[in-house]
Amino acid sequence: MLLLMSSIDHYENFPVASWLCPAHLRSSVQALYYFARTADDLADEGFEPAHHRLDALGEYGADLTNCLSNATPSDKWPRIFGPLKLAIKQHKLPAQPMFDLIDAFEQDVVYSSVGQGYRNREELLDYCRRSANPVGRLMLHLYGVDDVASLTQSDAICTSLQLINFWQDRAEDLQRGRDYLPQGHKLQEELVFARELMLQGAPLAHRVKGRAGWELRAVVQGGLRILDKLQARVETEDHTQLERPTLKKPDFLRILWRCIRM
Repeated sequence: MLLLMSSIDHYENFPVASWLCPAHLRSSVQALYYFARTADDLADEGFEPAHHRLDALGEYGADLTNCLSNATPSDKWPRIFGPLKLAIKQHKLPAQPMFDLIDAFEQDVVYSSVGQGYRNREELLDYCRRSANPVGRLMLHLYGVDDVASLTQSDAICTSLQLINFWQDRAEDLQRGRDYLPQGHKLQEELVFARELMLQGAPLAHRVKGRAGWELRAVVQGGLRILDKLQARVETEDHTQLERPTLKKPDFLRILWRCIRM
């Protein structure tokens, strides 16, 4: 099922083992998901000191380098790098998006350890370029889509999803010392910006054929529905105390209808 649609924590951008995902790609999608989720977990390792988490991410990156160069990774994450190595070999996956993900997680550790926020939207978007956009680019690579227009639309969708995740988890993130809202910006305007990005990327669902295109429709409409709920709440509630929105049966029916009409 779509992680976004079920509001499961961690890597919301990945359609893991969805029935809409072609069977021949499922194992590779899962390998990429668990690679990203494990890096996320290393960055978010409870009360571990920041330098311990950075050391772990450094070792994780070294194992990725070994995996890409056909060297033997360490024995710390065999269930991650075994399947990932096979996916890389089968699909000739590009290395940079995976290193970008690790780099973004390292930035998260550094920023949260010193309580550093984002000075402006451009700085936040640069973070999203490394923390979210690589996911879409890797997925498009699996589907053999590499034209500039599709990559640009994918970046817009993934950045929007990342922003939506920030804003729906804002209360929890603040408790962890993470503040993604750019200085001087209001949450209302950032919700509008996230919607604009999602709508810019939405045509990608028509460029990607078959089941993947329908899955993209669900991702887009699911994200927009969560934005609906957030925008309705932020008008009347303290945005530092907002509860994470949940999607219920009527929401899924609305999303399905919007997917069909999209």
